Amino acid sequence: MLPVLPPLVARASAYGSGTAIIDSKGRHTYEELCSASAGIAAHLLDDREDLNEARVAFLVTPGFEYVAVQWGVWRAGGIAVPLPMSHPPAELEYLIRDSDASILIADAAHAPSLEPLAQAASARFYTFSNLTPEPTKPLHPSHPSHLLHLLHPSHLLNRRALIVYTSGTTGRPKGVVTTHANLTAQIESLIEAWAWTAADRTVLVLPLHHVHGILNIVCCALWSGAVLEMLPKFDCEATWDRLASNELTVFSAVPTIYHRLIRSWETADAGAQQSRSRGCRSLRLMMSGSAALPRTMLDRWREISGHVLLERYGMTEVGMALANPLHGERRPGYVGQPLPGVSARLVDGELQLKGPGVFAEYWRQPDSTREAFVDGWFRTGDAAVVEDGAYRLLGRSSVDILKIGGHKISALEIEEVLRTHPAIAECVVVGVEDEEWGQRVCCAAELRPDVGLKLEELKEWASTRLAPYKIPRDLACVSQLPRNAMGKVVKPEVAALFARPAQPARPAS
Repeated sequence: MLPVLPPLVARASAYGSGTAIIDSKGRHTYEELCSASAGIAAHLLDDREDLNEARVAFLVTPGFEYVAVQWGVWRAGGIAVPLPMSHPPAELEYLIRDSDASILIADAAHAPSLEPLAQAASARFYTFSNLTPEPTKPLHPSHPSHLLHLLHPSHLLNRRALIVYTSGTTGRPKGVVTTHANLTAQIESLIEAWAWTAADRTVLVLPLHHVHGILNIVCCALWSGAVLEMLPKFDCEATWDRLASNELTVFSAVPTIYHRLIRSWETADAGAQQSRSRGCRSLRLMMSGSAALPRTMLDRWREISGHVLLERYGMTEVGMALANPLHGERRPGYVGQPLPGVSARLVDGELQLKGPGVFAEYWRQPDSTREAFVDGWFRTGDAAVVEDGAYRLLGRSSVDILKIGGHKISALEIEEVLRTHPAIAECVVVGVEDEEWGQRVCCAAELRPDVGLKLEELKEWASTRLAPYKIPRDLACVSQLPRNAMGKVVKPEVAALFARPAQPARPAS
């Protein structure tokens, strides 16, 4: 039986010497990417034929090394578990333990923080340099990594490829399992919908532990043979430099990033503003997602860039599902119609989805998996309506899901951590509207007797226990949390504690 490559890797291998990735270390071809991933697979296999869906967690900065590691895991038959760079050790430890990762990989920057976690988990630990001493040097054709024995194509597609963690109403992150078939269906849907080709060039400004960055940008670009520029993290001025270059064709980001780009444009001098606006107009497509896009932001970006941002709707569990059209009217506040291969329906106001891209399961949570489906339809938990043929979202059916800068997080998870603070007897976390972040995390707390707590003290304490975007930005210490007759906290009343005071009206001129 001949070796078989994962579909994405097989597609990329056909692009040869074409430029695949440009990062802080230089330019890398598709041939170099495929060669490096083959070498990584050989090291991970260590003379075995198959990792048999072993989980491989990795903490690698966005760039060539990240993609090579991810593809190497797939080529060896493992399940890739990307870890968030922003998370403290306590949260990383949970993801490693929950996924039962037996192999951990880090780049040089993250090795000091990840190696102790690997030791605690009794997992094999590698650095990128250990796996590929010369990652950009093509391997000799006789290298054994080119002879890797994998599965029959039909079997490979049904195997698990990826676990990306998302938060649910249960309070702890759940591992969303995507098979190679799911991932391939998601990619092919977006390639068709957004007309990706080898002539495209994009820049990644998003983290790579969410599907927005992994699927919409990295997978789509490399499937199509495009050039993928990868910034190690979002940097406003560096992003504007690329948007103004007249070299990019596609750009995708979250509303928080557009807010910062707008603010930077407005403080730039006239020459820089003209250059930036001119550069934006040379792109063929600009998109926004992962959180609701305020109408004021959409209008302002159109004034600056000439683009009506293409809004779409997706989830970790389904990839992308709905989108405004590539060509045609894009209606503000709407997320359009189902993408190719996706079926959608409303049941009692809840959006439900079906299609080959829908995830396989929640990792080791069969009850949650069963509850997520009804007659084969995935229950999104989002309320929506259809108006003139287009879907408009009304929000989450649970107030415990917050959207912070494109991240979907659980208020219950944050509450669980904050309750371990020695000064806090009870607390509630709510999301309050915020112009830059979409929502901001706010905490109302009942304190233990004879103790006090200030916001800055809580932030410092939480910084070692929570990801930065999960740390409360407002704190209200109350004698008693508002509760209903059943003793349940009334979260709308809690949210009212953090409402911004109305700005005084300006006198008429």
